[in-house]
Amino acid sequence: MNAGPAPRHPVLLGGCTVLATLMQGLDSTITNVALPYMQAGLMAGSDQITWVLTSYVIAAAVMTAPVGWLAARLGRRRLFITCLAGFTLASMLCGAAQTLGQMVAFRLLQGIFGAAFVPLSQATMLDTFPMERRAEAMAVWGIGVMVGPVLGPVLGGWLTGLGDWRWVFYVNLPVGVLAMLGLVAVMPPDRPDPARGFDWTGFLALALGIGALQLLLDRGEGLDWFAAPEIMAEAMLAVLGFYLFGVHMLTAPRPFLPPAMFRDTNLVMALLATFLNGTVLLASTALLAGYLQKLAGYPVEAAGLAMMPRGLGTMAGMLLAGWLGRRVDQRRLMALGVLLLAWSVHEMSQWTPEIEGTRLAATLALQGFATGLSSNPLSVLAYATLAPHWRGDAAGLIALFRNTGNAVGVSVTAVVLARMAQVSHAELAAHVTPFNRLLQDGSATARLLGPGSATGPWLLEGMIGHAAAVIAASDTWRLLTVAALLPLPLIALMRRPGS
Repeated sequence: MNAGPAPRHPVLLGGCTVLATLMQGLDSTITNVALPYMQAGLMAGSDQITWVLTSYVIAAAVMTAPVGWLAARLGRRRLFITCLAGFTLASMLCGAAQTLGQMVAFRLLQGIFGAAFVPLSQATMLDTFPMERRAEAMAVWGIGVMVGPVLGPVLGGWLTGLGDWRWVFYVNLPVGVLAMLGLVAVMPPDRPDPARGFDWTGFLALALGIGALQLLLDRGEGLDWFAAPEIMAEAMLAVLGFYLFGVHMLTAPRPFLPPAMFRDTNLVMALLATFLNGTVLLASTALLAGYLQKLAGYPVEAAGLAMMPRGLGTMAGMLLAGWLGRRVDQRRLMALGVLLLAWSVHEMSQWTPEIEGTRLAATLALQGFATGLSSNPLSVLAYATLAPHWRGDAAGLIALFRNTGNAVGVSVTAVVLARMAQVSHAELAAHVTPFNRLLQDGSATARLLGPGSATGPWLLEGMIGHAAAVIAASDTWRLLTVAALLPLPLIALMRRPGS
């Protein structure tokens, strides 16, 4: 797609695109806190209400892939404004939903329209600002991408506590309208290519693979994974979809994604690094939220506020990376961010539920700072050697890899956490027997927990379960520490801008 003329107000245009990205990022997590209230309001079961999250994730993942083609066919400006209008309207419909079926349908619409925000905003920022200012532009843009999901639970808990869960959707109205009016006013028109064809075979094969994989990851833990026929069917459909997509891409004359694009080493390494980062960041956030509420005893609102330093640290890291972008090799910044991220995750593995608030805040602020410091150079390096006409397709592909990494990370973390808890529970319980001397010394503790007490077995089970959960969380964070270091070898294969 050909870019239009240079915008007259680049800063205002950048602000409007960041607003759209921030709104989409918030909506990916803002509903998590409100789910129990939605369940009661929509009269849904505990296994049914999760479709409020699943429907949005699947729709967003599937519709991220064709954003590049849609932008070329319709024009980036027209597509961006249309998606903003559709997302805002779908948000209002979600707030007004009266049944679970309505909510799921409207969340699907939200995901369909919101999928374009990240790739469109990133491509717009790249075309709006020259190379010498690109690091700064990507820093501001990255704030919307990285901070939105972190602030989502905080804002969701606050809005739900103030009034009604429906406000987690209604809050999008002023933001969406403001961003839409701004784009109408300052985004220059571009030249669409209405004759550009679309590879429906490749898209449908990729949509089948992505949709089946997302369903498998989202529902696997609740259905005991491959013991359930549904999960087996989804696994086979995912493999079939990705296989057909790969074969078609390599053999079709005009495939959905041009294979030549994957000859760019920086892009390929950035895709892999984006996936790996995605597996760590959202999984760590999900694990932290459960740790604070279930093990450390934080109320919902307090748990959300406790995670605030991470968002502030992310903004600081993004801004510093943008300022240093023209002075320091982007690869060194990214490597430093990766190392600091691994260090912060390892620090979390040393926590206990009685952790001091200052230590918790410092660790999360460091983690957010590391995230911003590594994510901004990654965005710059991904496009450093890529031909401009592939930016739209590449932006959609990077967003797809980020979303898939998020889903894989959350699902794998949930499995590891559950398995580690079972192992730790068995090991701890093996040492608790009626013949343990601590239960036979006649002390108040022995009388309370001993075999002769009516409540002793229940109290012991609770204590063992709590301790096992703490140990499992520490072990899972150690695993995430290793995963956080995996992008390091990929950085060495990237070329710096202008080289």
